[in-house]
Amino acid sequence: MAEPSSRVLRRRAAAAQRRRRRRIVVGLGIGAAIAIAGLWIGTRGGKPSPSHAPAAVFRGRLLIADRGNQRLLLVNAAKRILWRYPAPGRPAPRGGFYFPDDAFFTHGGRGIISNQEDNDTIVQIAFPSGRVTSRYGHPRMAGSSTGYLNQPDDSYLLRDGSITVADAQNCRILFLDPGGRPQSQIGTTHRCVHDPPRSIDYPNGDTPLPNGDVLVSEVNGSYVDEFTRSGKLRWSIRLPIAYPSDPQKLGPDRYLIADYAKPGGVFEFNRAGRILWSYRPRSGQGMLDHPSLAERLPSGLIAVNDDYRHRVVLIDPRTRRIVWQYGHTDRPGRRPGYLKIPDGMDLLVPGGRNPVPTHPYTG
Repeated sequence: MAEPSSRVLRRRAAAAQRRRRRRIVVGLGIGAAIAIAGLWIGTRGGKPSPSHAPAAVFRGRLLIADRGNQRLLLVNAAKRILWRYPAPGRPAPRGGFYFPDDAFFTHGGRGIISNQEDNDTIVQIAFPSGRVTSRYGHPRMAGSSTGYLNQPDDSYLLRDGSITVADAQNCRILFLDPGGRPQSQIGTTHRCVHDPPRSIDYPNGDTPLPNGDVLVSEVNGSYVDEFTRSGKLRWSIRLPIAYPSDPQKLGPDRYLIADYAKPGGVFEFNRAGRILWSYRPRSGQGMLDHPSLAERLPSGLIAVNDDYRHRVVLIDPRTRRIVWQYGHTDRPGRRPGYLKIPDGMDLLVPGGRNPVPTHPYTG
């Protein structure tokens, strides 16, 4: 009998590989099957990249602000839910936990700060107990006088115990002292026009920088600015994107930002406004629908909240492909493995001097 040709052998090997994958999926169950499928996204030549094994996508625990479900989730790389808030024994604060737009670890992982954008409040809780430690704002009562906010975005605890928040509809970056009293601000309240440092137009990001400055994104006009705490303008540029969201510093003159649009994108740029790298598929599984935050993880992958596809994805910047995700694409839900309009995230890693690597200059 004639020996099989090399083409026949390749076909047989490919068929055997497909059978092995089906057996793995059946044996592990639906949840694990989704995880395996997520790792196969973006493979090339039938061979998954070794850097995208579950333990390699990220170390530690990923905090997700699951806005549409009014909750915070903590998951690991295997997509297991480790903690949630609110939960039995961890009740929501008075006025509810409504529309959590962002959530960041504080005190080296012993606390969490979260702004509720449409609840007009900032809440700090202890982690993991969920005990409320401080609040600012009046639930669902927007305002601009002392004690009030109007669509707060990106609240961070700073190293000196103060809080910064992009008070978007009031067109200001507000600083609260450790006692929770207004301390200073960037911009002029209700003067919503790009004229820094006198005024800024609808700010939605205020990322703390290593030199103590803040990196501000202005939605109207697509501007990114760097200000000192006292309000001095360092630089300002206009980006060729539709809706800048939450800029992050990557290096001496390299920044990362999400374009909150459909199709949305993730971009790296410099202070001259030049785009250095981009991810913006216009269709298919890889397309983003209103991504609100992008952060580079220690693994080098870029984590993105893909709000209206109801998932958090990790993108390999070398291949520009999604290599991991939590949530089911275009299928909102509340059951394990599902999200609904996730709008914030943070990473807590074990040990070391820097337990919150995506924002190391916070408190």
